Amino acid sequence: MNKHSMIFIGLDTHKEFHEVAYCEEQRGASAVHYGRIPSSKVSVKKLIRQFESKYPGATIHVVYEAGPCGYWIYRLITSLGHCCYVVAPSLIPKKPGERIKTDRRDALKLVKLLKSEDLTPIYVPEPEDEAVRDLSRAREAAMKDLKEAKYQLKALLLRNNIRYEGTANWSKKHLRWLTELILPHPAQQIVLQEQLQTIEERIRRLERLDNELTHHVHQWRYYPVVKAIQAMRGVRLLVAVGVVAELGDLNRFDHPRKLMAYLGLVPSEHSSGGKRHLGAITKCGNGRARRLLIEGAHSYRYPANISTDIQLRQEGLPKDIVDIAWKAQLRLCKRYQRMSKKGKHYNLIITAIAREMAAYIWAIAKEVVLTPVNPKLRLSRVPA
Repeated sequence: MNKHSMIFIGLDTHKEFHEVAYCEEQRGASAVHYGRIPSSKVSVKKLIRQFESKYPGATIHVVYEAGPCGYWIYRLITSLGHCCYVVAPSLIPKKPGERIKTDRRDALKLVKLLKSEDLTPIYVPEPEDEAVRDLSRAREAAMKDLKEAKYQLKALLLRNNIRYEGTANWSKKHLRWLTELILPHPAQQIVLQEQLQTIEERIRRLERLDNELTHHVHQWRYYPVVKAIQAMRGVRLLVAVGVVAELGDLNRFDHPRKLMAYLGLVPSEHSSGGKRHLGAITKCGNGRARRLLIEGAHSYRYPANISTDIQLRQEGLPKDIVDIAWKAQLRLCKRYQRMSKKGKHYNLIITAIAREMAAYIWAIAKEVVLTPVNPKLRLSRVPA
């Protein structure tokens, strides 16, 4: 048997099974369809052991598409001492003339592209980072459910021409007023009571998730980064946690422009010859992180100022990080006013501000080193 240093395996993953193809490393070797295996850890381990016995001493390189099945295959294969790559389906090259798509063809295509180095692997978060990200997303989903319940209740009152004469909706006074309402029909009264109970349950659920998120974030290895980027205006705890949880290690971007492109905040471009056309932003990459930055960018429409809330968030941070945050606020507030005077559309201005916010967040993250002190982490400067 010929000795090989590398073996390439392509997996087309599904909930119930995986389609497998492989290819040897020598030049001219064609991809071979291996077959279908169950989607369980035992089956994947058995597959790896079979290739280890067939090609002793060879390093196995496995690739599969990112999808709803998560990263457990990646973590399992890397724990066995082999290389694994997860690729985004949108970044896989595709021929315009391809009109047939099957699981077998997908597996063969993946292994061919892996061997020819035409695939770009994505960033795979650590299990702890993914857990915090799930908690952050659950908190956001709870807020969305609460808003939906409130909209339904307000729609019921609007249909019955019932108006609240107070000033603050959903305050304690407003909630007491809702409990005292009497609708004209008993069936509508039942609907009102059910919707009030739903709102109360979802408020309690949101409070529980807020408490759990605060507790786990303070024990998270990226908490120093979360604390540091809160020095910026428009970036409080929830925005900071959401951005860091979605992006992971910001040091993997060697330039802020790459972070902007990853967030989809850069303009699309179609240039040819002497013509250059810039369109709307690409909206590629992580949509949730992009939306959080857009939300934070709205605060820069006001003049630069260090409020009491910002001052409290900056307490205990190194001076360099505070200086970066102040420099960002001066620049972004001026840029908002300058673009506004030129008559630019509001959404375009906010998008431009969010794009530069990403660059300043990257700069602040560069100033933070995650150094374990006992089991805890602390802030420290990057050594010169």
